[in-house]
Amino acid sequence: MRVVSGTCKGRPLKAVSGTGTRPTTDKVKESIFNMIGPYFDGGQVLDLFAGSGGLAIEALSRGMEKAILVDRDYQSFQTVKTNLEACGFTDCSEVYKNDAERALKAIIKRSLSFSLILLDPPYKQQKLVKLLEMIHDAKILEESGIIVCEHGNDVVLPENVNDLVKWKHENYGIISVTIFRWGNTRGGQGEL
Repeated sequence: MRVVSGTCKGRPLKAVSGTGTRPTTDKVKESIFNMIGPYFDGGQVLDLFAGSGGLAIEALSRGMEKAILVDRDYQSFQTVKTNLEACGFTDCSEVYKNDAERALKAIIKRSLSFSLILLDPPYKQQKLVKLLEMIHDAKILEESGIIVCEHGNDVVLPENVNDLVKWKHENYGIISVTIFRWGNTRGGQGEL
């Protein structure tokens, strides 16, 4: 596992020990960022199922200014901190040991908003639609923001969740990636 591109290109990342997490492969990571970027001019990223932190670190390496990374697993929490330190991103990141729904509630109380939200929950515990609804209702996604959902290829997400519209979808073997954006109702940019 490594950083694919940007300021930390080639930097190795530590994986979470054990079998409780499933890191995004470098190939899928590169494909995701080719679909949504590939580079950014600032912005904040939220990673609600951080694992090793690889996706949020990739976003920081590619130009995001700040990241909030959340994982409920203690080993993941420690691994994220180690990887952020190795890449020099500790000053522009916050790491929390919490579950996704509680973290979202805390973020809503802080009135934060994000240009990129990463959702990669354990495949057997998919709650993506509920999380998308919470994100929509709280309006924590910026108008031109993107939500990346990584899930098993047996999960079919709806074409829209309220005003969040499915923008892109790709399959990579047993993994699927579905990307949502605001539809035209919020002044976002629907289809490109």
